[in-house]
Amino acid sequence: MPPHPALAAARRPVSQLDHRIEVATGQDVDTLWTYRDRGILDEPHAHLVDRHRELAKAETGVLFHRTLLHRLASGEFPVDSALLGRIDRTVDQLEEAAEVRDTAAQRVLTALEPIEATAQHAPEGHQQLSAADQAALLSLAGGAKVHAHLLTGRMSVPTASGTRVAYAHLQRLEAAGLVWRDTGHSELAGQPVTLTDAGRTALASSHRHRPATAPAPPKPGSWPTAPARPHR
Repeated sequence: MPPHPALAAARRPVSQLDHRIEVATGQDVDTLWTYRDRGILDEPHAHLVDRHRELAKAETGVLFHRTLLHRLASGEFPVDSALLGRIDRTVDQLEEAAEVRDTAAQRVLTALEPIEATAQHAPEGHQQLSAADQAALLSLAGGAKVHAHLLTGRMSVPTASGTRVAYAHLQRLEAAGLVWRDTGHSELAGQPVTLTDAGRTALASSHRHRPATAPAPPKPGSWPTAPARPHR
Protein backbone atom coordinates (compact mmCIF):
# COMPACT_ATOMS: atom_id res chain seq x y z
CA MET A 1 0.00 0.00 0.00
CA PRO A 2 1.77 3.21 -1.14
CA PRO A 3 1.99 6.09 1.33
CA HIS A 4 -0.63 8.78 0.91
CA PRO A 5 0.76 12.22 -0.05
CA ALA A 6 -1.08 13.78 2.91
CA LEU A 7 0.99 11.64 5.28
CA ALA A 8 4.25 13.17 4.10
CA ALA A 9 5.76 16.61 4.55
CA ALA A 10 3.26 17.87 7.11
CA ARG A 11 3.77 21.21 8.82
CA ARG A 12 4.57 21.42 12.51
CA PRO A 13 1.38 20.33 14.26
CA VAL A 14 -0.29 22.70 16.69
CA SER A 15 -0.71 21.36 20.19
CA GLN A 16 -3.31 22.34 22.76
CA LEU A 17 -0.50 23.81 24.88
CA ASP A 18 0.72 26.28 22.24
CA HIS A 19 -1.60 29.10 23.32
CA ARG A 20 -0.70 28.63 26.98
CA ILE A 21 3.00 28.82 26.09
CA GLU A 22 2.45 31.99 24.07
CA VAL A 23 0.51 33.66 26.89
CA ALA A 24 3.21 32.81 29.43
CA THR A 25 6.19 33.83 27.29
CA GLY A 26 4.71 36.62 25.20
CA GLN A 27 6.19 35.01 22.08
CA ASP A 28 4.65 32.82 19.43
CA VAL A 29 5.96 29.27 19.32
CA ASP A 30 7.75 29.65 15.98
CA THR A 31 9.66 32.67 17.32
CA LEU A 32 10.67 30.72 20.42
CA TRP A 33 11.98 27.90 18.21
CA THR A 34 14.01 30.42 16.19
CA TYR A 35 15.42 32.04 19.32
CA ARG A 36 16.40 28.59 20.63
CA ASP A 37 18.28 27.81 17.42
CA ARG A 38 20.13 31.11 17.72
CA GLY A 39 21.08 30.41 21.33
CA ILE A 40 19.48 33.53 22.77
CA LEU A 41 17.04 32.02 25.25
CA ASP A 42 17.74 31.73 28.94
CA GLU A 43 17.86 28.25 30.44
CA PRO A 44 14.17 27.95 31.49
CA HIS A 45 12.89 29.06 28.09
CA ALA A 46 15.42 26.91 26.22
CA HIS A 47 14.35 23.90 28.29
CA LEU A 48 10.71 24.65 27.51
CA VAL A 49 11.39 24.81 23.77
CA ASP A 50 13.28 21.51 23.87
CA ARG A 51 10.34 19.83 25.59
CA HIS A 52 7.90 21.46 23.15
CA ARG A 53 9.85 20.08 20.20
CA GLU A 54 9.47 16.62 21.69
CA LEU A 55 5.74 17.27 21.97
CA ALA A 56 5.55 18.44 18.35
CA LYS A 57 7.30 15.26 17.22
CA ALA A 58 4.85 13.19 19.26
CA GLU A 59 1.90 15.12 17.81
CA THR A 60 3.22 14.32 14.34
CA GLY A 61 3.13 10.62 15.23
CA VAL A 62 -0.48 10.88 16.36
CA LEU A 63 -1.41 12.79 13.21
CA PHE A 64 0.30 10.22 10.98
CA HIS A 65 -1.51 7.22 12.43
CA ARG A 66 -4.84 9.02 12.65
CA THR A 67 -4.61 10.05 8.99
CA LEU A 68 -3.61 6.53 8.02
CA LEU A 69 -6.56 5.09 9.94
CA HIS A 70 -8.91 7.51 8.19
CA ARG A 71 -7.54 6.42 4.82
CA LEU A 72 -7.91 2.73 5.64
CA ALA A 73 -11.53 3.24 6.66
CA SER A 74 -12.39 5.58 3.78
CA GLY A 75 -13.66 2.86 1.40
CA GLU A 76 -10.63 3.12 -0.86
CA PHE A 77 -9.67 -0.51 -0.23
CA PRO A 78 -11.70 -3.73 -0.31
CA VAL A 79 -12.75 -5.04 3.09
CA ASP A 80 -10.85 -8.26 3.64
CA SER A 81 -8.76 -9.86 6.34
CA ALA A 82 -5.65 -7.99 5.25
CA LEU A 83 -7.39 -4.62 5.59
CA LEU A 84 -8.93 -5.52 8.94
CA GLY A 85 -5.53 -6.62 10.22
CA ARG A 86 -3.98 -3.37 9.02
CA ILE A 87 -6.71 -1.34 10.74
CA ASP A 88 -6.21 -3.27 13.96
CA ARG A 89 -2.45 -2.66 13.92
CA THR A 90 -2.94 1.02 13.11
CA VAL A 91 -5.34 1.46 16.05
CA ASP A 92 -2.73 -0.05 18.36
CA GLN A 93 -0.05 2.22 16.91
CA LEU A 94 -2.31 5.26 17.30
CA GLU A 95 -2.92 4.37 20.92
CA GLU A 96 0.82 4.07 21.57
CA ALA A 97 1.47 7.38 19.80
CA ALA A 98 -1.17 9.08 21.95
CA GLU A 99 0.50 7.78 25.10
CA VAL A 100 3.86 9.15 23.95
CA ARG A 101 2.14 12.46 23.17
CA ASP A 102 0.56 12.65 26.63
CA THR A 103 3.91 11.98 28.31
CA ALA A 104 5.55 14.69 26.22
CA ALA A 105 2.74 17.10 27.13
CA GLN A 106 3.34 16.53 30.83
CA ARG A 107 7.02 17.34 30.34
CA VAL A 108 6.06 20.59 28.62
CA LEU A 109 3.77 21.49 31.52
CA THR A 110 6.55 20.78 34.02
CA ALA A 111 8.86 23.15 32.11
CA LEU A 112 6.15 25.76 31.62
CA GLU A 113 4.85 26.11 35.17
CA PRO A 114 7.92 27.98 36.56
CA ILE A 115 7.74 30.44 33.65
CA GLU A 116 4.04 31.01 34.31
CA ALA A 117 4.75 31.58 38.00
CA THR A 118 7.42 34.17 37.14
CA ALA A 119 5.04 35.95 34.74
CA GLN A 120 2.24 36.03 37.31
CA HIS A 121 4.49 37.65 39.91
CA ALA A 122 6.20 40.13 37.60
CA PRO A 123 6.05 43.73 38.88
CA GLU A 124 3.26 45.81 37.39
CA GLY A 125 5.68 48.53 36.36
CA HIS A 126 8.21 46.19 34.77
CA GLN A 127 9.89 47.94 31.84
CA GLN A 128 9.79 46.20 28.49
CA LEU A 129 12.60 46.37 25.97
CA SER A 130 12.26 49.15 23.46
CA ALA A 131 12.08 48.17 19.81
CA ALA A 132 15.62 49.53 19.33
CA ASP A 133 17.00 47.52 22.27
CA GLN A 134 15.27 44.39 21.07
CA ALA A 135 16.69 44.77 17.56
CA ALA A 136 20.16 45.43 18.96
CA LEU A 137 20.06 42.37 21.22
CA LEU A 138 18.89 40.18 18.35
CA SER A 139 21.79 41.40 16.22
CA LEU A 140 24.33 40.95 19.02
CA ALA A 141 23.03 37.48 19.85
CA GLY A 142 24.22 36.14 16.51
CA GLY A 143 27.79 37.18 17.27
CA ALA A 144 29.47 40.57 17.47
CA LYS A 145 32.78 42.25 18.34
CA VAL A 146 33.80 45.71 19.48
CA HIS A 147 36.55 47.09 17.26
CA ALA A 148 38.65 50.23 17.52
CA HIS A 149 39.79 51.82 14.26
CA LEU A 150 43.58 51.61 14.01
CA LEU A 151 44.05 55.26 12.99
CA THR A 152 41.10 57.16 14.43
CA GLY A 153 40.39 55.02 17.50
CA ARG A 154 36.68 55.23 16.67
CA MET A 155 34.71 52.35 18.18
CA SER A 156 32.37 50.22 16.09
CA VAL A 157 30.28 47.10 16.80
CA PRO A 158 29.84 44.99 13.65
CA THR A 159 27.71 41.87 14.02
CA ALA A 160 27.73 38.51 12.27
CA SER A 161 24.44 39.37 10.55
CA GLY A 162 26.11 42.28 8.74
CA THR A 163 24.44 45.03 10.76
CA ARG A 164 26.20 47.45 13.11
CA VAL A 165 25.16 48.45 16.60
CA ALA A 166 26.07 51.95 17.71
CA TYR A 167 28.83 51.88 20.32
CA ALA A 168 26.85 54.20 22.59
CA HIS A 169 23.90 51.82 22.35
CA LEU A 170 26.15 48.91 23.29
CA GLN A 171 27.37 50.85 26.32
CA ARG A 172 23.77 51.39 27.46
CA LEU A 173 23.04 47.68 27.12
CA GLU A 174 26.23 46.91 29.05
CA ALA A 175 25.24 49.29 31.82
CA ALA A 176 21.85 47.59 32.03
CA GLY A 177 23.57 44.22 32.43
CA LEU A 178 22.09 42.83 29.21
CA VAL A 179 25.34 42.19 27.35
CA TRP A 180 28.92 41.31 28.31
CA ARG A 181 32.12 42.30 26.54
CA ASP A 182 35.24 40.14 26.75
CA THR A 183 37.84 42.74 27.68
CA GLY A 184 40.51 40.04 27.73
CA HIS A 185 40.88 40.82 24.03
CA SER A 186 42.21 44.13 22.75
CA GLU A 187 39.89 46.58 21.06
CA LEU A 188 42.10 46.52 17.97
CA ALA A 189 41.77 42.73 17.68
CA GLY A 190 38.08 42.84 18.55
CA GLN A 191 36.31 42.18 21.85
CA PRO A 192 33.57 39.51 21.56
CA VAL A 193 30.14 40.55 22.82
CA THR A 194 27.58 38.08 24.19
CA LEU A 195 24.18 38.35 25.83
CA THR A 196 24.05 37.83 29.59
CA ASP A 197 21.41 35.63 31.20
CA ALA A 198 19.51 38.83 32.00
CA GLY A 199 19.72 39.83 28.34
CA ARG A 200 18.38 36.50 27.17
CA THR A 201 15.56 36.65 29.69
CA ALA A 202 14.66 40.20 28.66
CA LEU A 203 14.68 39.25 24.98
CA ALA A 204 12.61 36.12 25.58
CA SER A 205 9.95 38.13 27.41
CA SER A 206 10.20 41.32 25.34
CA HIS A 207 6.69 40.95 23.87
CA ARG A 208 4.94 39.99 27.08
CA HIS A 209 2.12 42.46 27.76
CA ARG A 210 0.25 40.65 30.48
CA PRO A 211 0.91 37.96 33.05
CA ALA A 212 -0.04 34.42 32.23
CA THR A 213 -3.51 33.28 33.07
CA ALA A 214 -4.53 29.71 33.39
CA PRO A 215 -6.79 28.53 30.55
CA ALA A 216 -10.25 27.25 31.26
CA PRO A 217 -10.22 23.64 32.47
CA PRO A 218 -10.69 21.18 29.58
CA LYS A 219 -13.99 19.43 29.27
CA PRO A 220 -14.16 16.04 30.96
CA GLY A 221 -12.75 13.35 28.72
CA SER A 222 -10.85 15.75 26.44
CA TRP A 223 -7.12 15.59 25.79
CA PRO A 224 -4.78 15.72 27.66
CA THR A 225 -6.79 14.74 30.75
CA ALA A 226 -8.60 11.83 29.16
CA PRO A 227 -7.47 8.50 30.62
CA ALA A 228 -5.62 6.22 28.26
CA ARG A 229 -7.78 3.57 26.63
CA PRO A 230 -6.76 0.15 27.96
CA HIS A 231 -4.94 -2.13 25.55
CA ARG A 232 -7.03 -4.77 23.96
